[in-house]
Amino acid sequence: MKLADIPRVKNITKDDFIENYFKPQKPVVLEQAIADWPAFTKWNLDYMKEVAGDIIVPLYDNRPVQHKDGFNEPHAKMKMADYVDLLKKEPTKYRIFLWNILKEVPALQKDYTFPDFGLRLLKGLPMLFFGGRDSYTFMHYDIDLANIFHFHFDGEKEVVLFPQSETKKLYKVPHSLITHESIDFSNPDYQKWPALRHANGFKTTLKHGEVLYMPEGFWHYMKYITPGFSMSLRALARNPKNLGKAFYNILIMRHYDVLMRKLKGQDWIDAKNIRAITDTNKNVEALDEN
Repeated sequence: MKLADIPRVKNITKDDFIENYFKPQKPVVLEQAIADWPAFTKWNLDYMKEVAGDIIVPLYDNRPVQHKDGFNEPHAKMKMADYVDLLKKEPTKYRIFLWNILKEVPALQKDYTFPDFGLRLLKGLPMLFFGGRDSYTFMHYDIDLANIFHFHFDGEKEVVLFPQSETKKLYKVPHSLITHESIDFSNPDYQKWPALRHANGFKTTLKHGEVLYMPEGFWHYMKYITPGFSMSLRALARNPKNLGKAFYNILIMRHYDVLMRKLKGQDWIDAKNIRAITDTNKNVEALDEN
């Protein structure tokens, strides 16, 4: 893979962000954009244990998708206090994702504000994501192809991004938003996944208090170097093509995939994984010929 470093700026004006990153749809890391937030000094794992310790949280690990697991069903549940203790004690694959802090812990709303980056942020959808050392998310893109601002806290996180233009090289699973789950994007096996040699993307390591802007529909893989967590805010896609894809994903693709899982079970999932390989290898054969 050819991965360029994501540009970094200490801070940025709204006009500069729109002109230099949003309009050309380029990622950027803002290093000091939230230094005035109470969350900048308060938010760490101990604080989350203090304010949300008794809440039961859903946990997910990195096991491949299985029909018996159900659609987006958690793999385990435990109290937040116990989960934080686990994160600090030892590496664990258990992660929290899409945890709505407005709903679960309203007091946390006092710790941040909605920054003015020139985009209208969806104020009802701030989500938290937690992970332990070496846990990771599969390479995926969000169903609504939104513009995403990813705020990281407590520790470090490795990030790999690809624009939608690289999709044919990434072993995308049909009728889904993920690539083949066997790929280790931290250390890919190019003999097994040859198309990745042609993929052009971006990389960075996020530290506490840094903000990553991910443009519309960008594929993203994230691996926790240390235990930590992040919050995402989003703004709707502006590109008409991406809006069309978002509506298709939400109104058609998602429901079709659920239906086929019910009708065909694990055979449907297995067939999609096979197609991810065969379809992409056909693409790489054409690339190698050129």
